Amino acid sequence: MKNSKYKWVIIVTILAFIISMIMSLTVTMILKDVTLVISILITLIFILLGIIFDIIGVAVTTGDEVVFHSMSSRRVRGGRVGVNLIKNASKVSSICCDVIGDICGIISGSAGVTIITLIISKTNLNGLLVSLIVTSLISSLTIGGKALGKNIAINKSTKVITIVAKILSIFSKK
Repeated sequence: MKNSKYKWVIIVTILAFIISMIMSLTVTMILKDVTLVISILITLIFILLGIIFDIIGVAVTTGDEVVFHSMSSRRVRGGRVGVNLIKNASKVSSICCDVIGDICGIISGSAGVTIITLIISKTNLNGLLVSLIVTSLISSLTIGGKALGKNIAINKSTKVITIVAKILSIFSKK
């Protein structure tokens, strides 16, 4: 039992490293030569992705397995996948909330540096003030979005898991 826990920690750490490297490299390459508007849109996309994956992670930890067993027995698309998501809630939550959600938070912060640099280079605004406003906006949108998302995830866990399970069932073997 202990070895499987340590194995999971090692796997999730390596997975986080690889996903983080790929996402960071991609965003760095994309943001290298883009406009302020595009930088803001990319940052908002990463904030939204972090919120969505946080919702999924929380929904899976609060979901009711019985509902998905019923769906699975009636051969409703996503029923079997929903059962598997809930049975593996701690791993799914780790990947969604900790790996993807946290990486999106870090990348949106890094993208904020690009936004700050672009604003400062195009205006006469105080760099410290621009930095404070941009970082505060990014963190408040992320925190506020995740707070709202947790409420949705807890109160609508079955609906959230059903949507995710139906999407994932497209890629699963029958």
